[in-house]
Amino acid sequence: MPSFSSNPHSSGPIIVADEEAYAARDRLLRSISEVNDLPALGSSVSRVVQLASSDDDSVRDLASYVLSDVALTQKILRLSNSVVYRSYSGAPVTTVSKAIFMLGFDTVKTSALAMMLVDRMARKHADCVRVELERSLSASVIGRELARRGQFKDAEEAAVAALFKNMGRLLVAVHDEDLYKQIDVLIEAGNHTPLQASMQVLGCSFDMLAESVLAEWNIPDSIIKALAPLPQGIVRPAKTRQEWMQQVAVFSATATTLIPRLASLDATLNPTQLEAAGRTLLSRYGSAFSLERESLTQLMTDAAREIRILTNQTVEGGAVEEESEAAQAQAQAGVDSDLPEELLMAIDDGSEDMNSDARHPSGKPVNARAQLMAGVRDVTEMLASGRCKVNDLILLVLETLYRSMGFRFATVCLRDIKTEQYRARISMGESHLARQAGFVFSATTKRDLFNLAMDKDVDLMISDASVPKIRELIPEWHRHLLPNARSFIILPLVVQNKPFGFFYADRAQPAPEGVPPDETTLIRTLKGQVVAALAAR
Repeated sequence: MPSFSSNPHSSGPIIVADEEAYAARDRLLRSISEVNDLPALGSSVSRVVQLASSDDDSVRDLASYVLSDVALTQKILRLSNSVVYRSYSGAPVTTVSKAIFMLGFDTVKTSALAMMLVDRMARKHADCVRVELERSLSASVIGRELARRGQFKDAEEAAVAALFKNMGRLLVAVHDEDLYKQIDVLIEAGNHTPLQASMQVLGCSFDMLAESVLAEWNIPDSIIKALAPLPQGIVRPAKTRQEWMQQVAVFSATATTLIPRLASLDATLNPTQLEAAGRTLLSRYGSAFSLERESLTQLMTDAAREIRILTNQTVEGGAVEEESEAAQAQAQAGVDSDLPEELLMAIDDGSEDMNSDARHPSGKPVNARAQLMAGVRDVTEMLASGRCKVNDLILLVLETLYRSMGFRFATVCLRDIKTEQYRARISMGESHLARQAGFVFSATTKRDLFNLAMDKDVDLMISDASVPKIRELIPEWHRHLLPNARSFIILPLVVQNKPFGFFYADRAQPAPEGVPPDETTLIRTLKGQVVAALAAR
């Protein structure tokens, strides 16, 4: 049996794990893994968690990861276009690259992690699973807001810790609803703490489950340590980053009871209890996070709005989309909303065309022009912001070409002066990492499509690569690496008469529909914006 011991920071006994508890934990985890593919989820989570926002490679890797998952891409774009994040212009965000630029790396990263948990664990639609997922999502949103205010380096780790704070409860809810409810009954009776109740029913604690799973997923120790409970009493401002992360995780998990959507799902909470919970929260954490009643209310309101979007819920009294439309109308009018409409700049975002899923047999979207135009607008806004990096710009243009033209693989190749080679540096799409590794060739070879395009600075848009005159100009390395590429484009980047590199993208099907003049103009505009940015460096 588990043993009890005293804790000077606790109002009651705590439970010290022994060999029986660890054995119970291992049995439970094996049982959970038999039904839920935890290793696969862990691999995905670990890959995203390891991304740091300190370099350009991480931004590219995050964008590529999101783009590799169609459902995740759609959710990130929906979040970007919500009333919470809608840009002042009111124009829709159509690329993940723009979403990362606008929302910020950390927001997209923690949102992607939260969405992965929902996708993999929401297959069981029990109320307890939904409640625990919403608590995880809410905690991550609250944690991210606190991280923005934090003074410590790599503060976004605190938001990740907040997301994982109730991982033990979530795992039990997904695995066995009856066990989950038994534990809740004991807690609600008031005679057991969550720790004691979980030990009695499971033989191990929620925290033991969470720590074991996260360690197996190779989550950094700093995040796992942040999941530890805090001492009782008033929480003082943290002196170390680790202490601050722990405070954020515990506060965020506790504060989720104040989210209105969660309150409506939890019959044990009523307005009076919520008010009391808010006072208790401020009393305990107000000093640590410089929170007052008004700032806490605003924090909870903003979190609730974002959670409704993340969980695909609607706002009471109206849909989220109605809020977005209202926000766009407000953005169009600006602060001078009393001005006659004739004096206001109309915003044509092409939303009607953008919503079409129709494609040509080649895979090219029927609304390619609208998507290209949206990309040109995004690049223009990014340049006008004054905080645009050339790498961000290149990534945005590459993704615009990839998505708007329906390519299966797209890359940017740069010329290496020392080796006299062109080598792929950024890529996305099907098997992009393997293809990027093999996409390298000599810059001195003549008489093939790539070097001819670079030497003459001419854009090539090949509708059918099987045509004899075209095929004889395709180099051997390309035939070997991409044997079934049937239509592709090559867009040289020549800066001040010197070859810098090129955009390349292809499909596995011919494209007899071709590229009409208006689309060609937009593609060249995108390329021209990159060339201008490179020349201005």
